Amino acid sequence: MDSNLRSRLFWMFGLILVYKIGVHIPTPGIDGQALSEFFQQRASGTVFGLLNLFSGGALEQLSLLGLGIAPYISASIIMQLATVMSPKIEKLQKEGEQGRRQITQITRYMTVGIALVQGFFITQSIQTLTSPISGIPVVAEGGISFTAMTVILLSAGAVFTMWLGEQITERGIGNGSSLIIFVGIASSLFAGVGSLQLSLENETISIGQGLFLLAIMVGVIAFIVFFEQGQRRVPIQYARRMVGRKVYGGQDTHLPLKINSAGVIPPIFASTLILFPATVLSFFGAEWAAKAQEWFVPSGYGYNIVFVTGIVFFCFFYTAVSTNPNELADNLKKSGGYVPGIRPGKHTSNFFNSIITRLTFSGAIYLSLVCILPTILIATFNVNFYFGGTTLLILVGVALDTMSQLQAHLINQNYDSFLKEARLRGRRA
Repeated sequence: MDSNLRSRLFWMFGLILVYKIGVHIPTPGIDGQALSEFFQQRASGTVFGLLNLFSGGALEQLSLLGLGIAPYISASIIMQLATVMSPKIEKLQKEGEQGRRQITQITRYMTVGIALVQGFFITQSIQTLTSPISGIPVVAEGGISFTAMTVILLSAGAVFTMWLGEQITERGIGNGSSLIIFVGIASSLFAGVGSLQLSLENETISIGQGLFLLAIMVGVIAFIVFFEQGQRRVPIQYARRMVGRKVYGGQDTHLPLKINSAGVIPPIFASTLILFPATVLSFFGAEWAAKAQEWFVPSGYGYNIVFVTGIVFFCFFYTAVSTNPNELADNLKKSGGYVPGIRPGKHTSNFFNSIITRLTFSGAIYLSLVCILPTILIATFNVNFYFGGTTLLILVGVALDTMSQLQAHLINQNYDSFLKEARLRGRRA
């Protein structure tokens, strides 16, 4: 193994270890037992449960890194959408390295603002919570001083997590933010494995059902890998042109268009929007609030219908703002390329638009099937272990991306050693 690759792996695992240590450092003034009991009994199906899952249980302890990487991810998505909608941001992106640095700086400032807002609302909400088992309040002595201190600590932890992600991206392998989410979700899977083992020991499910669930899990992973790597390769040809006595162009290539170009953003956005009303209603003790909250239970048909509709909507919305068929056609025309059998210009743009629409619809169906699979398994086998959904999409997607970057480093290492040997042989000759 090359020393550079060894150093990158060392930095990656070292920084991830620092993050995991920070997850277990709680903020002062919190009754950890009461807060843990609340999350075990009441947080499922709320925004708190979703944030706690992505942070690897940090919010359940209200640790210094309780907000995790969520504020930075939110700021990055907002800036990515603003790049398409705002001409000023789009101009910055086209200015090269200097423009990207300014966009990164804006994203950092936006992360601080989002962390302050999220930290304030979480702190205010936690002060009203009590343990559903013992009735002990989560915060014994609240007030302005507790709110200010906790908001500052949570915001500082979010900024530190953002810095860790950037350092992993720069010094390690893979995308640092994605790896932090990966580690947080992967750590929560051990609880799911323990729940499945307990169900087998208590004979809640049979061994045959357990093996069947294992087969489903393997099949779902293969299904996700197939669709995440699936793409439509549009054939492209470049016209030959004479420059002096040399002939340029004339080669055949292809333009890859992914089936799921939106990634895991549609399920995350859809689940967040659905869980937000359930979280608000959970703070009301009235009977009407309890009845209204039943509409947002993940096991209900209404929830699944709204969830799938949200996934389809955000798939088309995100693809529309991130992939422009007109730009694809214009760039292809400027470079002297064309799709065989399709006229350049508007006809090529319409051709790309029809392909992207069909691919987006297929990707939306694929995401919907994977995301509602946990509901079907829980209703059928009564097992609180999520074999699908957004979590498995993130795990498989980040693993594929990290492996591809690791493979790129290995190929680059072999290529450099090959060139070095060629230079040495040339000198000997």
